[in-house]
Amino acid sequence: MEENITLEEALAPEQLGVVEAPPDPESDESRLLAILEAVVYITDEPLSPKQIAEALGKPIELVETVLAKLVEQFNEPHHGLSVREVAGGYKMSTKPEFHEEIRGFVKKLKPPLKLSLAALETLAVIAYKQPITAPEIMDIRGVQGAGVLKTLLDRKLVTTAGRKQVVGRPVLYRTTKEFLVQFGLKDLAELPTLKEFEEWSRLALGDPEEPAAAAVPETAPETVPETVPEPTAESNG
Repeated sequence: MEENITLEEALAPEQLGVVEAPPDPESDESRLLAILEAVVYITDEPLSPKQIAEALGKPIELVETVLAKLVEQFNEPHHGLSVREVAGGYKMSTKPEFHEEIRGFVKKLKPPLKLSLAALETLAVIAYKQPITAPEIMDIRGVQGAGVLKTLLDRKLVTTAGRKQVVGRPVLYRTTKEFLVQFGLKDLAELPTLKEFEEWSRLALGDPEEPAAAAVPETAPETVPETVPEPTAESNG
């Protein structure tokens, strides 16, 4: 007795004698490369390989390998963008050699985010001497700076880092992940010299062309732990 089969069964690869080709690893990697490019493009915060691997359900080793290829690909001179490691993750940004042109273009679109000279000086002191208290910042700058500190806190360039274990227990301040992002730094070990810091500040934050004069060392501090105890109430120290 002849067995009845459906059209789908009749057209199945095994019925037609068709052997399915094995998955193409290179094709899969090319697809992942395109996906990672899109992921890095659409996110504002730098993404770590672990975050990407967990979100996509891919092995972290594969993601790290493909990220390295993505970085290499965007290093080609015909690309105006770069993909680089910033603040522990990967972020897409314009290449440094085009900063002047891009800066001029953006300034014509909207008012730039500016820091006053006082804020820039205070940020430099914190960056190179962190963690540091408000009184210590005042001693270096020679002026009061409570309002400037509030500005830097509001713009998330600095944050509190617990309290110093001395009389009065003044609040300590340090730079933030946003600070690393704004200045394109992988970590604090990449802090430039003071002169370079002044120039980067003007480029990244649209500050006037007047250099900061804060008396701070031209050496980068040791890396500050990302997670530190926060005080229950803020104080200007």
